[in-house]
Amino acid sequence: MFKQINQKKDHLDAKRPLPTYTLSSLREKLLLEWTYNSNAIEGNTLTINETKVVLEGITVGGKTMREHLEVINHRDAITYVEEIVKKNEPLSEWQIKNLHRLVLKEINDDYAGAYRDQQVFISGAELTPAPPFLIKEQMEQLMNWYEQETKRLHPITRGAMLHAIFVGIHPFIDGNGRVSRLLLNLELMKDGFPPIVIKVENRLDYYEALDKAHTQKDYDDFIQLVAKEAEDSLDLYLKAVD
Repeated sequence: MFKQINQKKDHLDAKRPLPTYTLSSLREKLLLEWTYNSNAIEGNTLTINETKVVLEGITVGGKTMREHLEVINHRDAITYVEEIVKKNEPLSEWQIKNLHRLVLKEINDDYAGAYRDQQVFISGAELTPAPPFLIKEQMEQLMNWYEQETKRLHPITRGAMLHAIFVGIHPFIDGNGRVSRLLLNLELMKDGFPPIVIKVENRLDYYEALDKAHTQKDYDDFIQLVAKEAEDSLDLYLKAVD
């Protein structure tokens, strides 16, 4: 499944280090698109141009404070992901809670970085997330799986499965989708892949692939969806440097 992607990744690696300004402009482009699409999937109504303006520190009239905060917070969470990658830190529950704290900062400070204490339901999904008293145990199982089973997996498979399993647990009261996509990209970026953007227009395929992963334990559709987006990001980088 990954032969062509691996070849493109090797080709990109051979071009490193990439020119400074090229790398900076690619980062800005992907940071904007990642932030816009991840928030739009969750219902944020800011357009991509409005998101860009908010990232530049300007308020958009007629939009809620929450929508503005979701943009700023997501940018800060991406910066944190980049720091983890730079320091080559192993994944931990502490990092996951920190990511969530950044995502929900000033939106819901009572629950930012804290596992939920209430039952929740995922709109439109067949899966009912675990009751609150099982979250700690399920997160420990997730971390054990990650530490023991994922070293042999391709980064795309590892990232996709981490995302799917995490969002199935739904450990937080809000912000699980954003955190899951941050975790997915964290895994890809650790292995030198550019971050991917799961586009809002592909939301239906995204939800259906996740539903299949959760109800049938069949992750293939979701892994393929992530692989396609990973190839798109590689193509973007290669186009810039070839």
